[in-house]
Amino acid sequence: MPTFQFEAMDSTGAEIKDVIDAPTEEDAQATIRQMGYFVTKISVKKGRKKADAAAGTKKKRGFVFGSVSSKDLTTFTRQLSILQDAGLPILRSLRILANQAKSGRLKYSLEDTCSEIEAGSTLSEAMSKSPKCFNRLYVNMIKAGEAGGALEIILQRLADFQERAQALKRKVKGALIYPVVVVTVAVGILVFIMIWIVPSFQKMFTEFDTEIPRMTQVLIAIADWCVDFWMLIPGIPVAIWLLVKLIRKFRHGRIGWDQFIIKIPVFGPLIEKNINARTTRTLGTLVASGVPILEGLSITRDTSGNAIFENLYAKILEAIREGESIAKPMKENSRLSFHPVAAFFWFFFILGPIGLLMYVLRMNSRIVDDMVVNMVDVGEETGELDTMLYKVADTFDDEVAVLTESLVSLLEPLLILVLGGAVGFIVIALFLPLVAIITKLSG
Repeated sequence: MPTFQFEAMDSTGAEIKDVIDAPTEEDAQATIRQMGYFVTKISVKKGRKKADAAAGTKKKRGFVFGSVSSKDLTTFTRQLSILQDAGLPILRSLRILANQAKSGRLKYSLEDTCSEIEAGSTLSEAMSKSPKCFNRLYVNMIKAGEAGGALEIILQRLADFQERAQALKRKVKGALIYPVVVVTVAVGILVFIMIWIVPSFQKMFTEFDTEIPRMTQVLIAIADWCVDFWMLIPGIPVAIWLLVKLIRKFRHGRIGWDQFIIKIPVFGPLIEKNINARTTRTLGTLVASGVPILEGLSITRDTSGNAIFENLYAKILEAIREGESIAKPMKENSRLSFHPVAAFFWFFFILGPIGLLMYVLRMNSRIVDDMVVNMVDVGEETGELDTMLYKVADTFDDEVAVLTESLVSLLEPLLILVLGGAVGFIVIALFLPLVAIITKLSG
């Protein structure tokens, strides 16, 4: 039988705190009223509730890996905002969504959240117990909504924020699917030709004792390498990926890599603008939701996903604590400086000395331009910082969309040119000895 802890007032107005055993909460309230008390607060005793949960629900759970996907969390947030807008109690709304969710991290986190709320916790406190499902951004926005008594509005803003982020992510991924698939298939076909087709022609050339042209010798050498060291074809990309992962385990390694990827040709501007869009929209959403500016900057820093932007927002945070505005430290600290690990990546990936020269020319460029700084400055002066941050984020979203379309338009003819050149080289290299063989046989 559950144990309920309650607060009540007696006939003289004195406050009473006690516990009572009852089958249900309604029975507990009826018993308390019979005792002559007026119930002001009642909840299941936390220790008992946790014991019941450990003995019951958690035994039926399977083992799950990782965190909740952003798509599932976005859908849940939108559904919760709709239920709250309809006037349902938060606990009932969570129960409905937990029951309809598939078994996994989200379902189990919602069940735990319901248990914590029944035990007397607030929604933000309950969600903070499931960090793999609800991150700091999510929890703090819910906390701000509870404090301001506008939880349904905060949930709508949170759902809008997540849907915009999802839409941008889908747009970028969708644009990159085509070139990735084309390159993968083309590499597979070329490897097949090198390993199985070219050796057959080489055998035929040897049998006819034909003089092999220089171009064909180069092709045969490449084919021999592919046959002898085929395991390196998938092994080299995997080894490079593991090397990058290892270097990024260290603080300076992560800073160097993140500085490299936001400044590389073609893809760098796309990545940089995408991060700018996400960070400004995150900060704008937090400010609009009533989260204190220091907490908002801290959350934006932790959710930026790039060490360069983390350092930028950390310096802005320090300046705010000393009485500065946001715009001034944002402008002062947005210019990059030389980093040896970033220089190594430029040398390793971008044609050696040419890569180093490009890095020296590009390393001092700013990651936040004057347009962003000026709009933030105006927002601070007019008290509409959230509105200005939303406008900045919308601008960057549009620029990312244009850059993505331009990148796809550029990659399509470039891929055709490269693949056509590779196929043409193979055809000509194999055709020249065949002409010699045919001429020799006809003579």
